[in-house]
This record gives sequence, structure tokens and C-alpha cells, in this order.
Amino acid sequence: MSKRRGRYGYGAGTGRVGEVYALYVSPDLIGRGVGRALLGEAHARMKGQGFGVSALWVLGDNQRAQRFYERAGYHADGAAQDDDYDGTTLTELRYQRVLRTPRQGAPSGC
Repeated sequence: MSKRRGRYGYGAGTGRVGEVYALYVSPDLIGRGVGRALLGEAHARMKGQGFGVSALWVLGDNQRAQRFYERAGYHADGAAQDDDYDGTTLTELRYQRVLRTPRQGAPSGC
């Protein structure tokens, strides 16, 4: 069981934060748009449920995944955590992106 440290926060008025818990694509399908389609669907569902920000955790040494999420508009926010998987410690970095901008004149958090 991992413990998530640090608070989610992308700035005032961005709304609720949803999390992409896991997204894996078969290696033979990498580069064919499958990951983009899955992530796009996750974003659409989060937006439909009122989330204004998406967050996820990426292994610190997984540069391919980091580039994928950066191209999708995510940015590392400086939070990191170490998780133990069967006796192996892995460092994860938190990435976030704004899904939508609050409507002008709407109350904060919309």
C-alpha cells in the first residue's frame, strides 16, 4: 500500500482534482495513438464529472511516460514520493494539468 504525500493544488479556482491512477499500453501499440485516446477519454470523463484538474504519478526514471504526459499538457509540480513494491523502492513524480478554465464570473472551484 502506498501513501500519497503532499496536497494537490494547481492554483485558486481550478476546481476539483481527479487522478489518472494507471494507463498502460501494450508495447506493440505504442506510437499508434492508443495512449492519447485513452487519456483523452479519461479527461472527458473527469470534465463531465466536474473535475478541473487531472493529476497522476509517473516513475521518476520513466522518461518516455514523462514526455508523453508533458506533450498532453501535464507539468511536474515538484511533489515526489517513494513507494515500496515487493522490497524495491521506486520514486514517483506527480504531474498535473488543468482540464478546464472556470467560467468567467463563476464562483471559485467551478
